[in-house]
Amino acid sequence: MTLFFSLGAILVGLFILVKGADLLVDGASSFAKKLRVSDLIIGLTIVAFGTSAPELVVNITSILDGNTQIAIGNIVGSNIANIFLILGVTAMIAKISVRSSTIWKEVPFSALAAFILIVLAADQYLSRTAVSSSISFADGVILLSFFAVFMAYIISQSVSSKDSVEKIEAKYSTSTSIFYIVSGLIFLVAGGTLVQKYAVLLAQAAGVSDTLIALTIVAIGTSLPEFATSVRAAMKGNADIAIGNIVGSNIFNIFFILGVSALIKELPLITGNMFDAGMALLASVVLFVFLHIGKDKSLFKYKGAAMIAIYIAYLIYIIMRG
Repeated sequence: MTLFFSLGAILVGLFILVKGADLLVDGASSFAKKLRVSDLIIGLTIVAFGTSAPELVVNITSILDGNTQIAIGNIVGSNIANIFLILGVTAMIAKISVRSSTIWKEVPFSALAAFILIVLAADQYLSRTAVSSSISFADGVILLSFFAVFMAYIISQSVSSKDSVEKIEAKYSTSTSIFYIVSGLIFLVAGGTLVQKYAVLLAQAAGVSDTLIALTIVAIGTSLPEFATSVRAAMKGNADIAIGNIVGSNIFNIFFILGVSALIKELPLITGNMFDAGMALLASVVLFVFLHIGKDKSLFKYKGAAMIAIYIAYLIYIIMRG
């Protein structure tokens, strides 16, 4: 009975996620045109923060429950899944053309976020006095400082690009667009939380570790909003929102969500966390390299298939690792 109830709850959550993604993409695109702000900026801010909301909810809940490994694994696992799995699947469905500024600025910033996480997590290896590694309160302040730099960059980009964006009539009025955005965010948080909650209940019944649950079930569950949003955006021809959503979410996850999490409570790390953080960095590097393969700087089916294959290999490894 519990099994069927959990599966039913997950299906309901998925439906809510898809509906939320539709509302968010439609509202954000219309709002962007209304303000003459590029889709990429909206994707890197409103959409990225909205689709990262489930990670924030899960992290705060996990930390308050004293389960820091789910909080860490959720963020790192989500970033890995966002690029290798979600962008991979999205590229299999629809070709994603990426502008040069995204390749040379936003994607490297995503890689920087993963690199900073590795450096902050390497206490045990970089300091002779540290007996273990953790993400401390001070580390949280550092992460949030980088987030402030990123937001300053986004604001400057928005101001400089506003005049160059064509004045296209918005699909909805300002009030309707905002209503769609807010409704979409609520649906995404509700659906993502529902899927994550019942997926964890199913996984725990199998007797696997919290870290494995966080890196797989929880990470994929909280990444479902990114998946739904990116796929819908790509199918609607909004490639900037599709890629901006993923890259922006990865930056939000590490600099903002993990930063806030560390302010609430110090996050101790285990040995496997360093490898997983390395995979998050590798994901951004692979994305950067793939976008330079070919003449039109895009992601298409063959690249998507390769990214999915890397993710499957990673899943096999961490399952064997336990």
